[in-house]
Amino acid sequence: MSSIIEKKQALVGEIADKLKNSPSTVIVDYRGLSVAQVTELRKQLRDAGVEFKVYKNTMTRRAAEQAGITGLEEFLTGPNAIAFGSEDVVAPAKILNEFAKKNEALEIKAGVLEGNFVSVEEVKALAELPSREGLLSMVLSVLQAPIRNFALAAKAVADQKEEQGA
Repeated sequence: MSSIIEKKQALVGEIADKLKNSPSTVIVDYRGLSVAQVTELRKQLRDAGVEFKVYKNTMTRRAAEQAGITGLEEFLTGPNAIAFGSEDVVAPAKILNEFAKKNEALEIKAGVLEGNFVSVEEVKALAELPSREGLLSMVLSVLQAPIRNFALAAKAVADQKEEQGA
């Protein structure tokens, strides 16, 4: 009997570590998805480096309590799956949000971002953010604009002086 309790405690510790150390975590209700759809979702998540697991709700509740995360308790009812992001903060939210748009059976319930509880709306807002490369290109275009405008102004002045000199 004590070996079962030890296994459960180890599992709760493992989930708590993932909740603490994962930059972003998303909890979803997957009821109504076919096996093929779940397999496709798992493949997309795996390709992005996201771990997708199903845990018992009681274990997840205890792990959230152990990790110091409040607010998840009310969302841990029914069959849930948890997506733990490893490197990219946006990847789990983006993939699950896109999949939920195509498959209405998948419901995003809540999330954890940097160890703090986030609502469904915040998860969806996170999913709408552009990728890292997109953000970098936006920053570069903003930085280039003044230089480009200065170069155009200098060229216009040079052209004007050339016309006056001729």
